[in-house]
Amino acid sequence: MLLGDMGADVVRIDRPCETPLFPGRPEQNLLNRNKRSVALNLRVDDGREAARALADKADIVIEGFRPGTAERLRVGPEELWTTNPSLVYGRMTGWGQDGPRAMTAGHDINYVAVNGALHAIGQAGGPPQIPVNLLGDFGGGGAYMVICVLAALREARETGRGQVVDVAIVDGVSHLLAGTHARLASDTWADERGVNLLDGGAPFYAVYETSDGEYMAVGAIENKFYAEFLSRLDLDEPSDTQNDRSTWPRLRQRIAERFGSETQAHWSNVFENSDACVSPVRSMLGALEDPQIAARGSLFVDRQLQPGRAPRFPSHADTPIKAAPQPGEHTGEVLGDWLTVLPTAIAD
Repeated sequence: MLLGDMGADVVRIDRPCETPLFPGRPEQNLLNRNKRSVALNLRVDDGREAARALADKADIVIEGFRPGTAERLRVGPEELWTTNPSLVYGRMTGWGQDGPRAMTAGHDINYVAVNGALHAIGQAGGPPQIPVNLLGDFGGGGAYMVICVLAALREARETGRGQVVDVAIVDGVSHLLAGTHARLASDTWADERGVNLLDGGAPFYAVYETSDGEYMAVGAIENKFYAEFLSRLDLDEPSDTQNDRSTWPRLRQRIAERFGSETQAHWSNVFENSDACVSPVRSMLGALEDPQIAARGSLFVDRQLQPGRAPRFPSHADTPIKAAPQPGEHTGEVLGDWLTVLPTAIAD
């Protein structure tokens, strides 16, 4: 989706007549927006012939099979390089191409569990809290794939040689923990939940309930921002004792009482346009009401709630965002656009 949003011609090969994993209608699956769909059966010669013909014209191929599957289907990198040597071949898995779990199934929760990420999320004394599937699938997985295939594409254009990009979610999430590893090494991070600066342990980096059952998020880490936070909250606490952990339990209680005395709307107005680093916690639907989200177009509604483009390229005019296709919707169109000689047949 990110590549398509940036203007790439992204063609997705779907299995014909497959019951999709996505529970809604195909056009509601935003991850397929700005893509075209070709239906091919890679288990038959005609389907493989069409897939290899498309790969001959492609800059990048991305597959998400278990290790060895693409080779069994005869669409692995070595075979595709015989006719397109500059092809970048991205392999997206949870566990990677090797190691004792490489051939086993898994999901986001598994990939963030084994490297310490899941262990670090949650309240002190409580169980780990699941960060939806943002940290693994989209952070350590999809985002790393985009970065790496674009880097490999640049090298391919300079050298004429493509390469395999092995993106494992477990690797990407481990890589995302580098900043936490640095704190762990400097003895400024304890290897337990909810007691550290950035995991809710500090009262000035935490979430507080308001009188109407909503929440405010506080991130007043720097002392000058913390001082403004205390002033706006009307708390007579000295700002120079911010990092004195002995004061944290009492301070947390006082902050909670202040936030609990008024509504989220009240506190949003108090902290609006300030450097106190305080924000309302909005629901996904409620986020449309946030003035910064609205001003940036970070979210919008077109048939359904969906994200705007990220990142932005101000020197390029935005093209309309295209809805996700029906599986196989563009089979004839793509084959006609990409290929000068059509394969003998394609799967029904």
